[in-house]
Amino acid sequence: MIRQALFAIALATSAAPPALAQAPDAQVTGTESRFEARGDHIVALINGELEAQDVLSERFLAQVPAEQFAQISQQLTSQFGAAVGVESIEPVNATSVTVTLRFERALASGPLTLEAEAPYKVDGLLLRDIVPINDDAQSITADIEALSGVKAAWFGPLDGDPVFTYGDATRQFPLGSTFKLYVLAAASRAVGDGRLAWDDVLILDAKSFPSGIMQSWPDGAPVTLHTAATLMISISDNTATDLVMRAVGHEAVEAEMRMSGHANPEKSFPFLTTRQMFVLKASEQGEAYASADQARRRAILASLDSEEVNEKRVLEVFSSGRPVLIEDIEWYASMQDERRLMRVLAELPGETAREIMAVTTSLTDAEEAEWSYVGYKGGSEPGVLNLSWLLRDDAGQWHMLAVSHMDPTSEVDTSTLMMIAKRILALAE
Repeated sequence: MIRQALFAIALATSAAPPALAQAPDAQVTGTESRFEARGDHIVALINGELEAQDVLSERFLAQVPAEQFAQISQQLTSQFGAAVGVESIEPVNATSVTVTLRFERALASGPLTLEAEAPYKVDGLLLRDIVPINDDAQSITADIEALSGVKAAWFGPLDGDPVFTYGDATRQFPLGSTFKLYVLAAASRAVGDGRLAWDDVLILDAKSFPSGIMQSWPDGAPVTLHTAATLMISISDNTATDLVMRAVGHEAVEAEMRMSGHANPEKSFPFLTTRQMFVLKASEQGEAYASADQARRRAILASLDSEEVNEKRVLEVFSSGRPVLIEDIEWYASMQDERRLMRVLAELPGETAREIMAVTTSLTDAEEAEWSYVGYKGGSEPGVLNLSWLLRDDAGQWHMLAVSHMDPTSEVDTSTLMMIAKRILALAE
């Protein structure tokens, strides 16, 4: 889901002034003028001044339909203001350039590719780098406020005052797959205590549901703890997560949440595996579990037939876009709780857990270059989104950026929140 969001951000980061909104015509001749003209056309298209089929190739539109392009464009202009124009074009080859486009509050750069033959329509656009400019905390706050549901954000040093904060830092939000950081911390502690080793071989004896790849691996496949933990964090593999949890032990994961200083760990107990969460929400027992006390919940889990719900049923429930019991059946933490967890991860004596967090950062190379370390985990389900980074500056000081968005009535948008998070991150520059 995060990768899709990044593609959407990249695609949508182009725009231009009304003066450039001239209709495409056949006078797109010399190589340089082709790119200049098409750059202007892209800008006009994103501003809603041209039709997609006049600018984008059939192959492009097969991957990103005109309606999706328009939606992404609206997301970008709503956050970064009106487009100003094409900032620069740097040639790569006869059909490709690196283009930089200017918004009122951002610059966006990436490869632009044209068809090899006339009419030289846009065949590829991937704006990888978005650099906010002329942005401020007040504008970001207004854009967060405009989102539906309940929101919170916190950015700053782990031991210091925030650079940016929004919402109630003590409110418990569902984490989605960001809960896997507690599992990672518990695994690292077990290794440090000598109870486990990163090269221990685990046997794949039970499977969860996507996201991930291990649900399709052969039964009984041998997997090291390190491999399973890496898949758990880097691609949010649910089967790998449950495998790590079984190796570490549910009690150890719950103890890790308590030891981190979490203000209300019992809200997340019993600490569910991903399969248990899927089965509960896709079965008739979800409502009973949601209203039960902790003792009754443990009894329900003990008798839960995790095989009674098949993958088709789970996918129907979780692809419907309808939030299901997100305020009652999930894993929860406040911004303050996340800060405490990030402090635990920052202080781990070994580097392995932090190396695993750094495999997939959801930042561009330019954004990563501002920090000496970047680790990341995000999580989502319908109505739930959390994006969380552990960062270390060049002076060795640890920071956290975390944003949460919850709406019990509808889906929440990943690309919008990701763009807001990147704008918050840029406030540190």
